Amino acid sequence: MIPTSVKEVEKLGWDSVDIIIFSGDAFIDHPAFGTAVIARVLTSCGYRVAVVPQPNWRDDLRDFRKLGRPNLFFGVNAGAMDSMVNHYTAARRLRSDDAYTPDAKAGMRPDYAVTVYTKILKRLYPEIPVVIGGIEASLRRICHYDYWQDRLKPSVLVDSGADFLIYGMGERPITALAHALEAGENPYDIPQTAYFAKVPLKEIVTDGDVVFHSYEEAVRDKEKFVENFDVFETQANKLSPPRMVEPYSDGCVVLNPPYPPATTEEMDSWYDLPYTRLPHPRYKNKRIPAFDMIKNSITIHRGCFGGCSFCTIAAHQGKFIQSRSVSSIVGEIKKHTTNPEFKGVLSDIGAPTANMYMMAGRDRKLCSRCSRKSCLFPSRCPNMECSHENILNLYKEISKIPQVKRSFVGSGIRYDLFLDKDGFIDKSGYEYFKEVVTKHTSGWFKVAPEHTQESVLKYMSKPSFELFGVLRREFDKLMAKENLNFKIVPYFISSHPGCTMKDMEALSRHPYLKGIALDQVQDFTPTPMTASSVMYYARMSIKDRKKIFVEKNPEEKRRQKSLFFKNR
Repeated sequence: MIPTSVKEVEKLGWDSVDIIIFSGDAFIDHPAFGTAVIARVLTSCGYRVAVVPQPNWRDDLRDFRKLGRPNLFFGVNAGAMDSMVNHYTAARRLRSDDAYTPDAKAGMRPDYAVTVYTKILKRLYPEIPVVIGGIEASLRRICHYDYWQDRLKPSVLVDSGADFLIYGMGERPITALAHALEAGENPYDIPQTAYFAKVPLKEIVTDGDVVFHSYEEAVRDKEKFVENFDVFETQANKLSPPRMVEPYSDGCVVLNPPYPPATTEEMDSWYDLPYTRLPHPRYKNKRIPAFDMIKNSITIHRGCFGGCSFCTIAAHQGKFIQSRSVSSIVGEIKKHTTNPEFKGVLSDIGAPTANMYMMAGRDRKLCSRCSRKSCLFPSRCPNMECSHENILNLYKEISKIPQVKRSFVGSGIRYDLFLDKDGFIDKSGYEYFKEVVTKHTSGWFKVAPEHTQESVLKYMSKPSFELFGVLRREFDKLMAKENLNFKIVPYFISSHPGCTMKDMEALSRHPYLKGIALDQVQDFTPTPMTASSVMYYARMSIKDRKKIFVEKNPEEKRRQKSLFFKNR
C-alpha cells in the first residue's frame, strides 16, 4: 500500500520518506490516475514514496508538515484535471461538486493548485526541491492564455517557484530525476523536464535550440504570442523535437526535448505494477464519482495523432501512439475479474481515441522528417497504417475471458480512420465498425463531428461533415442488415472560434441530422495550450494570422448553445 499518513509510514517500518507527492485529487491506486502510476513506478525502483491527497491549504498547514522533509524531493500535481477546469464551467460559474473528491464535495483543492501547493512547500522547506507535473503543470509549461483571468500567464514554473517541471507522461523523467538527485548528478539535462534559469538568454542558448519571443513581447503583441504557439506546436509534434527556450526579463524557461515514444515493453511494465485498482482505505464508505466512472475501464494505449485544435491530448501524451501488448491488457482484465464487486462488464476498452490502438506510420523514416500537427487533417497521411486488425484481435482475446460478459468502448472513436468519401477504407475498417457498434455499445453509437459547417471545422482541424453523411448511411445500412434499432449520437461544440450564430442555425437544420435526437452540445471552453484557446484570445487564425470572429459575449454564447435545441 502507498502510505498517506504518519501512521501508515510507521506501519511500514520507514524512518523517513524519499519522495512525498501532494495531489489535488483523492488518492486512487488505479492506473487511470497519474499519481498512482508515478507512485508505483518510483516504488518499483526502490524509493519510499508517500502521497498526501488534497492537503488543507487554509489552516495551519499541518498536512504539509506531517510527513516532514523527504530525502529527495516533493512532487506536486493538481490532479487528473486542471484545477480551473475542475472548478468552473465554460460560463465561469463555480461548480457545485468535484468528481475526484470523496462524496463529490466541492472546495477541497485551491484554484491554480500546483502554484498554491508549491509556494507553501517552498516557504516551509526552501532547501527541498519541488517537482511539478500532471495536466495542470504540463499544459502551463510556457506562456499560455488563462481563460479564467482572461490574460496571458507566464510559465507555471515562474508563478510557482518550482525547481523542476515534468511535462507529458512522467514515468521516465521522474525516475531519471530521482536517480540524479539521489546520486548528486546534474539534473538539468534530463529529457522531458523544464526549469527556470535566472541567467541571460545568451548564457543558455546553444546551437539547435528554438527560441521563442519573450513573455513580455507576447503580452504586448498578440501576433507574437500566436507565432510562439505555432512554433511550439509544430516542434512539439515532431518525433524528435529540439530544446526550446522562452525568455523572460529575469531569466529563461528551458524545455528539454522529450523522451522518444514509449515502447510496448515500457508501457506494459508500468501497467503491470501491483495496483490495488481501488481508492485508498482512508475513504472507506465514501463514494468517489471519478472512481465509479473508471473502475471497470482498461487503458490500451496513449497518444493521439488527430490534432483537433481544442484538444490537449497531443500536447500532454504525444502525437505518436504508444500501445500496450495484448497479453498485458488481458492480464490486467483477468486480475480485475477477481474483484468480488466485478459484475462481468467492462465499461471502456479505451484510450484518448479508442481505435488508434497499434497504429503508426508505415515508414518511420518519413515520420522522423514530418512536422505535420495532425496525421488526419486536412487529409489522412498516406503513410499512416489505418488497419483495424490489431484492435479486432484485442477484442477477440478479451471475449475469450469467461468472466467478461460485456465489454464496452466508451472512449471517442475517429470514423475518419475507417471511412472516406467512397466508404470503408478496407475490410478491417468495416469489420471494426460492425464489431464496435453491435457488440461494444449499449445501443447508442457516440461520435464527435463537432460541427457541420466547413468554415468552423477548418478552425477545429476536423474533417468535412460530408464524412458524417457517409457514416450515417453506413450506420443505417448496418441497422437494417442486423435488424437493430440502435441510435447514432453526434457531439457538437458551440461558440468555437470562427463559429457565428448563423453557423449554429445551419447546424441545427442540417439535413444529415434529420431524425436524430440531438442533446449533446458543449459550449467551448478555452483551456491552456490548445490552438483553439490561442485563436480565442488573439481573435486570429494561427495559420495565416488573419482576423477571425470569436464570440465572447456570455449571453450570445448561451444563444449559440440554445440554437442547437431550438429547431429540433
